[in-house]
Amino acid sequence: MANSVQAKKRIRQNETRRIVNKSRVSRIRTFVRKVEEAIASGDKAAAGEALKSAQPEIMRGVTKGVLHKKTASRKVSRLSARVKALA
Repeated sequence: MANSVQAKKRIRQNETRRIVNKSRVSRIRTFVRKVEEAIASGDKAAAGEALKSAQPEIMRGVTKGVLHKKTASRKVSRLSARVKALA
């Protein structure tokens, strides 16, 4: 158990960050799911719009530190390839 004041504060900070990061990752997953649903329905226009809104959200995850830069790039690349293949 944490004995020092600093350790107790760090526990409180970690819990706050965990909650914020969890909501950020959840938000990113929601945007990605919307793109995948549009792809599954076969609607290229809707999939393109969904991808256009998901892309900045995924990259925001990189700047906030919840996703690695290459992971985000890979996700965007694969989603855009799937949208492009709908033609």
